[in-house]
Amino acid sequence: MKYHIEGMDCAGCVSKIEKALTRMPGVDDIELSFATEKLSLTLAADSTTQLSDIEKTIKRLGFGISDYTDSSIASNTGGDDSSEALRSHWWQTLKGKQVVVLGILMVVAYALALLFPDYEIWVFAVAVIAGVYPFSRKAFALAMSGSPFSIEMLMSVAAIGALIIGEAEEAAAVVFLFSIGELLESVAADRARAGIRALSSLVPKTAVLLDKNGEQRDVSASSLQVNDLVLVRPGDRVSADGIIEQGTSSLDDSPVTGESVPVAKMVGDDVFAGSINIDGALHVRVQKTAADNTIARIIELVEQAQASKAPTARFIEKFSRYYTPAVMAIALLVIIIPPLALGGEWATWLYRGLALLLIACPCALVLSTPAAVASGLAVAARRGLLIKGGSALEAIGRVSTVAFDKTGTLTEGKPCVTDVVSFIQEDMVSQSKHEVLALFASVESGSNHPLAKAIVEYAKVNQVAVPAPTNAYATAGKAVHATVAEQSLTIGSPVYAADVALLSPKQQAHIESLQNEGKTVSVLFDEQSGEVLGLVALRDELREDAQEGVVQLKAMGIRSIMLTGDNHRTAQALASNLDIEWKAELRPEDKLRLLNEMRDNTQIAMVGDGINDAPALATADIGIAMGGGTDVAIETADVALLKSRVTDVAHLVALSRATMSNIHQNVIFALGLKGVFLITTVLGMTGLWIAVIADTGATILVTLNALRLLGFKGPKTLRDKTKKR
Repeated sequence: MKYHIEGMDCAGCVSKIEKALTRMPGVDDIELSFATEKLSLTLAADSTTQLSDIEKTIKRLGFGISDYTDSSIASNTGGDDSSEALRSHWWQTLKGKQVVVLGILMVVAYALALLFPDYEIWVFAVAVIAGVYPFSRKAFALAMSGSPFSIEMLMSVAAIGALIIGEAEEAAAVVFLFSIGELLESVAADRARAGIRALSSLVPKTAVLLDKNGEQRDVSASSLQVNDLVLVRPGDRVSADGIIEQGTSSLDDSPVTGESVPVAKMVGDDVFAGSINIDGALHVRVQKTAADNTIARIIELVEQAQASKAPTARFIEKFSRYYTPAVMAIALLVIIIPPLALGGEWATWLYRGLALLLIACPCALVLSTPAAVASGLAVAARRGLLIKGGSALEAIGRVSTVAFDKTGTLTEGKPCVTDVVSFIQEDMVSQSKHEVLALFASVESGSNHPLAKAIVEYAKVNQVAVPAPTNAYATAGKAVHATVAEQSLTIGSPVYAADVALLSPKQQAHIESLQNEGKTVSVLFDEQSGEVLGLVALRDELREDAQEGVVQLKAMGIRSIMLTGDNHRTAQALASNLDIEWKAELRPEDKLRLLNEMRDNTQIAMVGDGINDAPALATADIGIAMGGGTDVAIETADVALLKSRVTDVAHLVALSRATMSNIHQNVIFALGLKGVFLITTVLGMTGLWIAVIADTGATILVTLNALRLLGFKGPKTLRDKTKKR
C-alpha cells in the first residue's frame, strides 16, 4: 500500500507514525519519507487490521492521509499552480488558523483582564482551554499509540498544571508560543519540499523530435524513449540525457555540474537534461528516459538523503520522558502517602502536592531552549544567515569538517580576466596589451558566451577603445571570427589555435604556464598569416574572504576540504592558494559517496550553491547554501548565507557553540531552582507562593540569560584580529 501523508513538520513526526503503525497487527515493511510525504507498507492478507484502521490511526495522530496517486505526485512536482498558491499562504493552514485564533484570544484576554481584574483567571482559562485542546487530544492519541511523553503531552501538562495552580496567564502564553513554533516548522517543511519540486522545472516540458524523414514534431519531454532523435536549438535546454550525433556547440552545464564556464562539445560527447545549448544546433540521440535522467537522479538523491538523515531529537522532549512523569509521580505520592501512611492532614499535603505540580510544570524548561534559539537566530539574521530551525543551529556547533564546493562557493562563480599577454611590439608592453585587449573585445563583442562577456567587460572597465568589427561569425564550439581594421581575426582555444595558427614553443610554454594556474586561455591570431597576436587568460577567482574564512575554521579546530566537478589542474591551483585538501572531477553521486565516507568518522557540513550540490547538502549533517546560489540548493540546505561570505561559515559555528552553551546554562538554572524548591516544598519549608516565584524566577533567569546572545560579535579569532587592528 502507498499513501500520501500530510502535516509532517519534522523528522520526529515520521517516528511517531512508524511507531503507531508498528503496533498494528499485520502491518510490516513500513517506509515513510519526510521529504516526499510518501508512506509505503505491506498489509498481510489475513490480518485483522483493515485499511480503514490505518487511516483512522494516522488521522487520530493529527496527520492527513490519502492514496498515493498520479495526481498527488503531480502536485509534489509543482505541476498544480493553484495548489502551489494555496501552499504559500500559511494562514490558510489548520495550524495557521489556530495561531490566528489564539492570538486574538490572547489580545481579548489581556483587554478583559485589565477591565475586569477579578475575572482575569477565568478569561485566560478560556484561552488556555481553547489552545491546549488540540494538543492534548493529539497527546492522548500519541500516548495510546506508544508515545506517551511526546512534546504535545509535555505542553499539555505544562499548560494544565499552570492553570490548576492559578497561573492562567503564563499557561496561555506557553500554548500560544508553542503554536507559533509548530506553524513555523510546518512552513519550513513545505518550503523544503518546494525546493525538491522546483528541480523538475529544469527539464523543458517539450522536445523537438526528429522522425526518420527529418521532420520536426513537438512532443512532451516525458514521452521521449531511448534511441529517439531530438533537435536542440541554440538557446534551448537539452530535453534528455543523450549523445550528440550531429553538430558542435558550447553547452552551459551549470544546472547539472555547477561549473560556470560553458563546455565545447561535439559528435560523440554526452549531454545532460537541463543543460543550456549556447551557440549551435545539435542532434541528440536519447540515452535515458525522463524518469532516469540526470536531474531525476539528483531529485532521487535529495529525497533519499533527507529520508535517511537521522532525526535530531528535541532535547526537551527526550528529557520530559523522565522529568515530567517523575515529578508528577512525586507530586501524587506527596498528596497520598503522608495522609494514608503517616496520618497527615489531607489539606496540608494537597497544598504541598499542588505546589509540586507547579514545580513539575516545565514552563521554564520549555521556554528556555526556544529563548536561546530565538536569540541565536536573531543574531544570525542580522548578519544575513538564514538558519532553518533550532535543530540546525544546534548541530552546526558539533561540526568538525567543512566540505566546500568550488564554483560560486569559494569562488565568485563567474570568469574574470586575469592576464592579457601581447605578442605585438614586445618593446611597448603596456601599449601592446591595450591593443590586444581592444582586438579581443572587438571580435568577442557580438558573442553571448560568458568568456566573451568577461573580456568585453574587462576592456570597458579599463577604458579601452574597442573598434567596431565586421563580418562577425562563429564556428560553433570552436572559435569566433571577425574583421577588425581590415584584418581577419580569430579567437579560439589553444587546441584549435595549434591546428590552424603558428604557435611558437615560447608561446605554447606561456599558455601551459597559465593553464597550470587553473586558468582558461583564449588565443587571438590572424587568419591570413596564422600569426598569434596575443592571449587572454580567465579564471573563476576566489572570493575575497575565502582565505580568511578557511583560516578562521582552522583556528577553531575544523578541517576544510574542497569538492569540485572542475578539472584537477584548476582545483589544485585554487586549493594551493587556500592551503586546504581537495578532490576534483566529481559528479553529484561522487560528492555523495565521499561525504558518506567522511560521515563515518566525523560530523560534516557541506557548503554549496548549485543544483548539483543539492544531494550533498541534504546528506551532510548540516547543509549550507550560498545565498547567490540556486533556489533548490537554498531550500535543500539547513542554512543559507544570504550575503555569500565564506567567513560566515566560521561565524555560524561560533554562534552555534555559544547558543548551546547558553542552553546548557538555562537548563541548569531551570532545573537547579526547581530541584531546590522541590525539596523545600516537600519538607514544608516553602509553600505555593514560593513555588510560583521559583517557576517564574526560573523563566525570568533563563530569558535574561538568553538575551545575552544578542550581543554576540563573532568567532573569538575574528574579534581578536579586530582588536589588534
